Amino acid sequence: MIHFHSVSKVWPDGTAALSDIGLSVPRGQFCVVLGPSGAGKSTLLRAVNGLMRPSTGRVAIDGIELTRATERQLRRRIAMIHQHFNLTARMSVARNVLAGLLPAVSTGRALLGWFAPEHRARACALLAGVGLDPAHLRRRAGELSGGQQQRVGIARAFMLDPEVILADEPVASLDPRISRDILTLIRDAARARNSAVLCSLHQLELAREFGDRIVGMRGGRIVFDGTPADFTDEVVERLYGDVSWEDAASGPAASLPIAA
Repeated sequence: MIHFHSVSKVWPDGTAALSDIGLSVPRGQFCVVLGPSGAGKSTLLRAVNGLMRPSTGRVAIDGIELTRATERQLRRRIAMIHQHFNLTARMSVARNVLAGLLPAVSTGRALLGWFAPEHRARACALLAGVGLDPAHLRRRAGELSGGQQQRVGIARAFMLDPEVILADEPVASLDPRISRDILTLIRDAARARNSAVLCSLHQLELAREFGDRIVGMRGGRIVFDGTPADFTDEVVERLYGDVSWEDAASGPAASLPIAA
């Protein structure tokens, strides 16, 4: 479904954000990306929806390479759930959810609120699906709690039945109980649609609980790729420790599964 072919990104100041990334995420898989700050997790996700252009290599969705010519077509198949919710605080909850149609409708129609009755019905159904009752529809998004705002963000993300879900630290500002609720909603909605999920997290216990697969990044490279059971405390120490991954990998834990 999602394919990274030797993707690298070097910023203008010479910083290597991604280095020769080779990764495939199939339909129906919840793939969690972990790593210390600056590892390249957000850059990896932004490469999928065209918000970041690789310096070399290519990204493809279901065999279609992401280019300027295909970007609009592919964005209709991709949704993003943000760390800081990315809602328009002064707009109603309903209008924020309907904004998920932007890749498929004109900006003018969206700004004027010209949405078809079936679109409005779908927004209501999605809000109900994430646990928000109709009383929230007319409320301003900025009046909601953090957990409620992220529920609105999930409903918005699924307005176009996306095949790819990108979730960039979606529970970073939420407490543990609400975090589990939010990740459960994302996982269940994605499974119902057989969508591929690429989700960056910093909570190790949530990664082990929700991920079908864990990808560890460090210094712009993939250094671990395995199941939650493979993601042992030894791997965690190597991924987040002060020594380089290569030095740590030469020690007793060298037999642990790592990316080539």
